[in-house]
Amino acid sequence: MNPTLLVELLTEELPPKALARLGEVFAAQIHSGLVERKLVAAGSDYRWFATPRRLAIEVPGVLAVAPDATVVEKIMPVAVALDAAGQPSPALLKKLAAKGIAASEVAKFEKRMDGKSETFFYEASVKGARLDDVLGGIVSDALKKLPIPKLMRWGDSDHQFVRPVHGLVLLRGDRVVPGEVLGLTSGRVTRGHRFLSSGEITLASAESYEEALRTQGKVVASFAERRASIEQQLAARAQELGATINRADGLLDEVTALVEWPVVYVGEFEAEYLEVPQECLILTMQQNQKYFPLLDAAGKLINKFLIVSNMAVADPKHIVGGNARVVRPRLSDARFFFNQDRKATLASRLERLGSVVYHNKLGSLLARVDRLEALAQKIAVRLSANASLAARAARLAKADLVTDMVGEFPELQGIMGRYYALHDGEDAAVADAIQSHYQPRFAGDALPAGNIACAAALADKLDALTGFFGIGQIPTGDKDPFGLRRAALGVLRILMESPLPLDLADLIADAQAGFVPGVLTQPVSEPLLDFMLDRLRGLLRDAGYAQDAVEAVLAQRPTRIDRVPARLDAVRDFQRLPEAEALAAANKRIGNILRKADPAAIAEPDLALLQELAEKALFERVLLLAPQVQSFVANEDYAAALKVLASVRAEVDRFFEDVMVMAEEPLLRANRLGLLRALSAQLNAVADLSRLAA
Repeated sequence: MNPTLLVELLTEELPPKALARLGEVFAAQIHSGLVERKLVAAGSDYRWFATPRRLAIEVPGVLAVAPDATVVEKIMPVAVALDAAGQPSPALLKKLAAKGIAASEVAKFEKRMDGKSETFFYEASVKGARLDDVLGGIVSDALKKLPIPKLMRWGDSDHQFVRPVHGLVLLRGDRVVPGEVLGLTSGRVTRGHRFLSSGEITLASAESYEEALRTQGKVVASFAERRASIEQQLAARAQELGATINRADGLLDEVTALVEWPVVYVGEFEAEYLEVPQECLILTMQQNQKYFPLLDAAGKLINKFLIVSNMAVADPKHIVGGNARVVRPRLSDARFFFNQDRKATLASRLERLGSVVYHNKLGSLLARVDRLEALAQKIAVRLSANASLAARAARLAKADLVTDMVGEFPELQGIMGRYYALHDGEDAAVADAIQSHYQPRFAGDALPAGNIACAAALADKLDALTGFFGIGQIPTGDKDPFGLRRAALGVLRILMESPLPLDLADLIADAQAGFVPGVLTQPVSEPLLDFMLDRLRGLLRDAGYAQDAVEAVLAQRPTRIDRVPARLDAVRDFQRLPEAEALAAANKRIGNILRKADPAAIAEPDLALLQELAEKALFERVLLLAPQVQSFVANEDYAAALKVLASVRAEVDRFFEDVMVMAEEPLLRANRLGLLRALSAQLNAVADLSRLAA
């Protein structure tokens, strides 16, 4: 068994929010470099490590020298390589010189057909790479590929990295691999915890790395192990207090990146601060201090919190006391902002929105609020909800943006609006709508509850979509600076999952009507509907619907989004019927025939012009089916509509077997095309069944 390779880069404190990604990419790139040079097998295991002051990787079974390899290289076509006398041409000699191949080797070249020409190929043995020669370069290349937005220099060198680098360990088994990276020469000495380590640590071997750091250096090198330890300690301390942790995975990752020897302690603050909305206290503890707030059984904040420390001490009173002293001014600030904000009503703040630019082509926030108010009112009327409450919620929805609390913590927008609205005596439905009109903020987020909140939320998102599409700010590629994809998904989810009996095209038209003439200079209705349906396509696929069923339903460009799931379920049931495949193929054939025909040459089917028994039978079935299908569709019983349509298969099959649609006689041809057009209208009443054809 070949020994393990260890690569470790010792640094000053790395960016905590990026540490896990840096560790993963650093290791993946080094492993890839080793695989490329055949020093380790593709797909082999490796482990990555990342602490605040190091990036490292362990790769088992690394060769000291890669096996020699035989390479076959295409040189050039024989006709170009040899002159008329059969001697090497100048072009060939030039290429051989560039590759360091002697002209005498031409006699050993193999001739093979490559496409249409006979070509020379050269076979050579290549010496395997030596780890000692290439490892430094592999590490240096890996560092260049790390996701680092900004580099820095240190000391008097020209080397650059995200943080100053002070040590390099390259070990294969118990042997130091020579190499240089960022001006540092490789060795076997690493460093442990800044304060708890017993001193510099000389590694006996690569295999001893993790244990040596743990026992001598008081460092848990594995990011994953450190994270799991913190999570376990947090859960245990919370359980001791009869509390639960306000979960924040991002915070857990961040504190994992801040400590090397994690220990969890309990801190406490004065209960009087609990009069401030708990969202404010939670945010300031998590965002500014990296603490884990604790909740009681009812989900209410308690005046204790958990600290993840980098120090293990017998008596933590100084650590706990110091953290309590640090958090107190932050909580005082939150209380001050909350009390100051309540001295003015939300309504009194609206005038200030007039001086806040929403977008230079779309006007101020106050102008936007005017549009939201009118649009929410229209939507509420369509929903038979209280239009005045919906309008009031939309009117006040953005007022908290100019409060001190939201200025300090933008994440609290909407949340603080609800608290301040209740303090002002606004209706509870208005206050709830102010908070939830931003929802859903992300995939899986809760939807706004109730028609008043939905009206405000739809108004907010539709106004943004319509406005930015109307000034040509449409998302392209991965660029979406105004969050329009998120807004579109929010509209679709609200309409589909609530569900709400609203027509998307009507909503877009209502939103457009709210803008002053001349503001929207680009087409909106069709491009925005296309954009929304494309988002819906992805949403439905993620929900597990089959692609062909999704395409069949969306081909009809549905605007009643609330009905789409029922249509999809009906299509799924239809596909299980024995007639489905044949009818889908027939529908595809009908569509192709009608597309090629001149619309002016298609007539309404006339019984008197029907000659063949098969076309008469189909005509009778279409007459019989039409009212049934229309009734089922009108009552949203799409499954029943498709089941009825499945019964026409026999007549359709017989029609195509016995009838020449494109007859020479114009009247007959126009009549038969008209019959197919009437049949197509019924077959596609629920979905474009041709999309189900193989």
